[in-house]
Amino acid sequence: MVMERKENRSPQDEAARILVEFLEVAITSILFLKGIYPSGAFERRRYMNVVVQRARHPQLRDYIHSAVSGLLPFIQKGLVERVAVIFFNVDDNIPIERFIFKLAVNQSYGSKVEEAALEFSLRSFLIKLPVSETLTKALPRDCRWEITAYFRRLPDASSSKDAEVWIPTDAKQWQKPPS
Repeated sequence: MVMERKENRSPQDEAARILVEFLEVAITSILFLKGIYPSGAFERRRYMNVVVQRARHPQLRDYIHSAVSGLLPFIQKGLVERVAVIFFNVDDNIPIERFIFKLAVNQSYGSKVEEAALEFSLRSFLIKLPVSETLTKALPRDCRWEITAYFRRLPDASSSKDAEVWIPTDAKQWQKPPS
C-alpha cells in the first residue's frame, strides 16, 4: 500500500492512520498480555515512546497488520464503529472475553484533529494496558481469537474495491455489537 506524504493528507485521514497504527500495537499487546502465545513469540519495541510488544512470527504479525490496515479506508470514511478482539472457548466456540475499541473520527471538514492530543490519549492507553487487572489474567493457550469490525453501515461493494475483501455475516451473535 502506498501511503500519501503526510502533508498531502487531511487531518481526518491522518487521525485514521494513527488509529490504525495504534490498533495494530494495542491488539498485539493484548495478545501478549493474555498469554495466548509464549512470551518468546514477542519482542520489545518502542511505539509513541512507550515499550510495547511486537509479534516475532511473521504470519501473526502480518495477520494483525493486514486486518487493521484493511480497515483504513473505512475508518477514513467513518464507516467503522468498533473493532473488537474476541477470545473464544475452543470447545464450544462461545466468546469468553472481548476487548472493544469504539472509534469516532469526526468527518466534518471544519474539524481539525489535534494530532498531539490524539497521540497523548493513545499513549496513555498503552501505558495503562499492562497494569490493568483484567488483562493480567491469562487465558487458556488453546482458546481461539479473532479481530472483528462492526460497521455503521456496509460499504458499497460496487464503488469500492476495498469492500470486496469484507464478507457480511448473517450470524445472530454478530448482528449487534457487544455492549
